[in-house]
Amino acid sequence: MDYLEKLNEPQREAVQQIVGPVMIVAGAGSGKTRVLTYRIAYMLQQGVDAFNILALTFTNKASKEMRERIYTVVGNEARNLWMGTFHSIFARMLRIESERIGYPRNFTIYDTDDAKSLIKSIVAEMKLDDKVYKPAQILSRISAAKNALIKSAQYNGDLENVAFDEASGRPKFGAIYAAYESRCFKAGAMDFDDLLVKTYELLHQFPEVLNKYQHQFKYIMVDEFQDTNHAQYAIIKKLANVYQNIAVVGDDAQSIYAFRGATIKNILNFHQDFPDTKVFKLEENYRSTQTIVNAANSIIKRNKDQIQKNVFTQNTLGDRIRVFRALTDNEEGKMVASSIFQEKMNNHLNNKDFVILYRTNAQSRSIEEALRKMNIPYKIYGGLSFYQRKEIKDLIAYFRVILNPNDEEALKRVINYPARGIGKTTLEHLTVLSAEHNLPWFTIMENAHLYGLKAGGLLQDFVLMIKSFQTLLMKPAYEVAMHVAKQSGLLKALYEDKTVEGIARYENIEELLNGLKEFSIEEVADDDAVLRGNTLPDYMQDIALLTDADRDNEEDQDKVVMMTIHASKGLEFNQVYIVGLEENLFPSQLSLNSRQELEEERRLFYVAVTRAKQKLTLSFATSRFKFGSLITSEPSRFLSEIDPQYIMVEGMYNNQPQGEQRKPYQMGSYQKRQEPQTSYSTKTSSPLPKNFKPITKATPAAQQQFDADFIGDDTTLLAIGMSVEHQRFGNGIVVNIDGTGDNRKAQVDFGQQGKKMLVLKFAKLKIK
Repeated sequence: MDYLEKLNEPQREAVQQIVGPVMIVAGAGSGKTRVLTYRIAYMLQQGVDAFNILALTFTNKASKEMRERIYTVVGNEARNLWMGTFHSIFARMLRIESERIGYPRNFTIYDTDDAKSLIKSIVAEMKLDDKVYKPAQILSRISAAKNALIKSAQYNGDLENVAFDEASGRPKFGAIYAAYESRCFKAGAMDFDDLLVKTYELLHQFPEVLNKYQHQFKYIMVDEFQDTNHAQYAIIKKLANVYQNIAVVGDDAQSIYAFRGATIKNILNFHQDFPDTKVFKLEENYRSTQTIVNAANSIIKRNKDQIQKNVFTQNTLGDRIRVFRALTDNEEGKMVASSIFQEKMNNHLNNKDFVILYRTNAQSRSIEEALRKMNIPYKIYGGLSFYQRKEIKDLIAYFRVILNPNDEEALKRVINYPARGIGKTTLEHLTVLSAEHNLPWFTIMENAHLYGLKAGGLLQDFVLMIKSFQTLLMKPAYEVAMHVAKQSGLLKALYEDKTVEGIARYENIEELLNGLKEFSIEEVADDDAVLRGNTLPDYMQDIALLTDADRDNEEDQDKVVMMTIHASKGLEFNQVYIVGLEENLFPSQLSLNSRQELEEERRLFYVAVTRAKQKLTLSFATSRFKFGSLITSEPSRFLSEIDPQYIMVEGMYNNQPQGEQRKPYQMGSYQKRQEPQTSYSTKTSSPLPKNFKPITKATPAAQQQFDADFIGDDTTLLAIGMSVEHQRFGNGIVVNIDGTGDNRKAQVDFGQQGKKMLVLKFAKLKIK
């Protein structure tokens, strides 16, 4: 057990305590992954059966890294662990048990685009205004309800929810939720939230299933526990109820996902559910300099709701934190770009040593312009991923229909692509008939002659093609995929498009098929800890639950990384730039209504600061363009919360004689400002009912984020990667933005229509 010698004392104690409830409070950069890895390795070496260990993470990347480390210690036994993300593990359980709750084993997993498309169809069928009932907004509220384990019947039976929808001008939300639930079930499909809801439903309704998994998972470990929501924790508690050998690992100071339904109460109140909990605190930071660690401590100590800990480091003192004061947001971008250029030249650094973090995606524009002017290559993390490109989604939609013919959203995508004469009128008839007879589209298509459909012959040809594909399902995934790509006509349609965009789309399909070829010949254990097969169903399960981080295949490229602070969690960089530190931007104006909301913003700032290993730079502008107007900005209160001994302020135009000592810039007396105490507030068109309660158990920021995400059609809010709609060209993705004011232009990829450069003042784009 030489690996135990590599641990400090608190880490070693946490690793060796494998019996009973355990909470490991892991400060930023404290070696959490090493502790999790060695704890599982220690269990295995103590004789615990790998099949009895359940380890839950939030990304496939994290579980893969942990499995590889465990493998180096214990060998092949690591393959037998039930280790993966909440969604992948629960999807695995559901595929085994799904028929108990009326789902086929090959149920489809809808991604966000599929879910929005279904909601858009429901809104249209109900003849509702899609500007009031925006798909993204409706899906967000459905997700909030599901994460609180509230199904549509329960939602519609709660008078407070109904009153809230009335007051918010969306009285038909409950009906849309019920229809969405019904249509998913009819299509044999689950969205990401359903993977939690249906798992809870399975364990709750079938005691024998609960008993089976309680006795299988004698040891449970949960990573990033502060990010769990109500549904995730409810499932964990059920599974751990018999043996109570549950270890949760996390840091309350990094709880930043309330808008997704995560609740910090899970980690703060864990001991109430498990009174015998032993707590271990990992307080030594191995990542950052002393200056950065001490500055972070001075920030987070202002939060009242927290587990007390004393994070420290034995690393070098390091440089003071620089604060850039700019006159405008464009000047801020120039200062950041110039600083990166100088750091690279002076210290022989690579572009990938730098990250620029911001509170909102819209802030990237001025930074991008400055980086381009200095020829500094950059990558926006979280942009359009490979699996979200139209041509890739088209071919994968064929795969989905083959595995689950009742998948209505996939059918809509491929039934007339490539064009085979099945028009809009036929699709409308299918929708009506499906609703009238409560049957899936595919069943009606199989019996088209019974329903008098004019395109009946074409529909039955399509059905026969899909059924012919289904006969190949036991062959290797690559063989099936290549056959489908050719016989469907998709490959030929892309090959014949000789435009630059068409060639790129063909190459993307080629790359997907290359990946399928590699998948078909590999024999490795996947993140579900089973030696997977090489068939198309195996492949589809493999890719259905990839996160953006897992899809990112450009890590090795030497580019400056740009991302939101939320996206940066779990990452680290040599040099970090945090931009836009202004009141009402960071902290967000939407998070100033209660102490709980403000404390989450402060935790977000803490997360941003603790991404830095060697150098940290903060910046703010005294004026910034918002909605086309230049407004005066105040520096963020968070700047004044950093102990002054750790910072130095710089600015382009301070009007000081050369050589004179720079005077510290006064950030303002925000630390004297009384923090808000209201417990809940929201904006509605009419008064809320008495004793109103939000539908989630998360902080009120979640509810307000729900409303804030839907900002209408103001194109000044456009950002790269956004989905938009044009009256002539249809739906597209913003791939580039240039210019300012009336000259602001966007390059939009409209798929088959190609890429178009549009002047935003005249384009009348609609943000979806």
